[in-house]
Amino acid sequence: MKKRKFFQVATIATTLALTLSSMYNAKAETVDSKKGQTVNSASIIKSEPKYSYRDAIRETVYVQSTLDTDENGVPDKIAVDIIRPKESETGLKVPVIMDASPYYESLGRGNESEVKDKNKDGINEKFPLYYDNYFVPRGYAVALPDMVGTNQSDGCPTTGGYEEIESIKVVIDWLNGRAKAFDKNNLEVKADWTTGNVGMIGKSYDGTLANGVAATGVEGLKTIVPIGAISNWYNYYRYAGLTYYNNGPGGLASRVVNSSRKAACKHVFDRLNKDADDETGDYNKFWDERNYVKDVKNVKASVFAIHGLNDLNVKMNHFGEWWDSLNKEKVPRKLWLTQTGHVDPFDFRRAEWVDTLHRWFDYWLMGIQNGIMDEPQVDIERAADVWETRAAWPDTSAKEFKIRFAPGENEDGAGVLTTGPVRGNFSQSFTDNPRQTETQMVTNETTVKSDRLVFLSEPLSDDVRLSGAPEISLRATVDKENSNLTVMIVDYGMDTRVNHGSSGEGIRTLTERTCWGESTETDSACFKETEKTTRTGPYEIVSRGWFDPQNWKSLLKTDPLNPGKNYKFEWEALPHDYVFKKGHRIGVIVAGSSYQRTIPSTTGATFQVHLGQSYIYLPIVEGKKAVNF
Repeated sequence: MKKRKFFQVATIATTLALTLSSMYNAKAETVDSKKGQTVNSASIIKSEPKYSYRDAIRETVYVQSTLDTDENGVPDKIAVDIIRPKESETGLKVPVIMDASPYYESLGRGNESEVKDKNKDGINEKFPLYYDNYFVPRGYAVALPDMVGTNQSDGCPTTGGYEEIESIKVVIDWLNGRAKAFDKNNLEVKADWTTGNVGMIGKSYDGTLANGVAATGVEGLKTIVPIGAISNWYNYYRYAGLTYYNNGPGGLASRVVNSSRKAACKHVFDRLNKDADDETGDYNKFWDERNYVKDVKNVKASVFAIHGLNDLNVKMNHFGEWWDSLNKEKVPRKLWLTQTGHVDPFDFRRAEWVDTLHRWFDYWLMGIQNGIMDEPQVDIERAADVWETRAAWPDTSAKEFKIRFAPGENEDGAGVLTTGPVRGNFSQSFTDNPRQTETQMVTNETTVKSDRLVFLSEPLSDDVRLSGAPEISLRATVDKENSNLTVMIVDYGMDTRVNHGSSGEGIRTLTERTCWGESTETDSACFKETEKTTRTGPYEIVSRGWFDPQNWKSLLKTDPLNPGKNYKFEWEALPHDYVFKKGHRIGVIVAGSSYQRTIPSTTGATFQVHLGQSYIYLPIVEGKKAVNF
């Protein structure tokens, strides 16, 4: 199936969703993380902990930018907390690991929500997370910039805008001698202690900043490690024309801004909400500025990406578009895909993560030849703590199976999925129910309901692996000018799966602590352990995709529907990598509004779906014979 052009946003006049592709394929190796690690760490050369963490130099500098985000006539300065070996004061040159964030004042970082100044006395007693404790003794500096408008930095945040990316880029410029910085006494400070090699890391917003800065092509940024990161802010607040919720950009900016400047920045937040255009949900210049994928050609840094296959905060399309574009530009990269939701690898695969991250930074920032780029490119979690390695993602052997929607044999039952022709002129209808839950959409799947359609495969004769993004094409008429559409791909079959829908999104925090590096009285290297949580149930929603039918031509402009006209609605569901087990059934749900995920329609529109002319493409790798229903 050809990718719909309006799903591939590269510029304001181009597209939104990019075709997922990969470089090569290899046989999987499965490893149970509870039984052992995949890498023999003792045989690999690594930087050693030979510098004192307790004696390390701790300083705060304020980097001069050209920004004036609060429009007060004074250029914004960006606060950066730095910790580095004391030997860097007397000739040692060290690379920099950077976690730039808007969350250092209140929301905090990591599973334990660590902030810099917990007692609010104006002194940053702590460097949140373990990067400083672990890496400073090994000859790295760790820098924690406050994103513009947050914590000790000047100005106002702009939710993914140019200003936020520039506020971090200028810090890398300073580390490479291209910008100026000052201490609290307004004396100039030079970064003459660093090699200029920078690696950015961070989860969620922090990783988003890493993506955005990498897309500028700034010299000195050697690698980024984005964890559950946004690549296109339109996709964070929209899905194919539908709005998740209103006033998102201004609301987030108001939440992360320095708490003393909320009132002073309100006019900025109001402008963000106005320019975002919640009313139509269309893609415009505001969103184009916040689309880092379109600038991927500038990326010079390597990328080690980590993403939750079931992340419904920063959804898999963020990773999918970014990864595919990096592949096309031949950017060196590595990938972990986990069955959790929005979770840091430190909290779902801790020992393997710290070891792998250590070797990654050693290779890209210190030039240590440790073989990490010779290992399989991709690690995928298949079940709780059971991982397999692959050479690429999506799998290059994935074949798009065109699976048509057909009527069932029983009028009181579900429709069927078939790879064969559907003879006859069949149609089925459903009416949008704006209060229908996802559970109601997918349960009682063999029962006909007025507010959804269900199409089921026969029980599978073998395991079937999906790798990539499903695509749906729906031929239908509608009796109103506006409505919503939802598609879900469901695995029907009793099984025990990672409980990514729980409050911990697949993990539980324990009381036991383990330590990763050196500690001081005010900065502990010890963190609470976690464990995977699972649930046993009769189904799993594998992938979801929502669509505004008024954007059937383009995401750039809303086009009201003509009641009774025959339309071809095409959109993608979220990418995934999933194995449907032998004996299970693949289900496709088609419905209207999903109020738990998007702002629902209130028109109560009825869709008449033409079967045989409506179908879904599933990218299948293994079990291809089992898909020939």
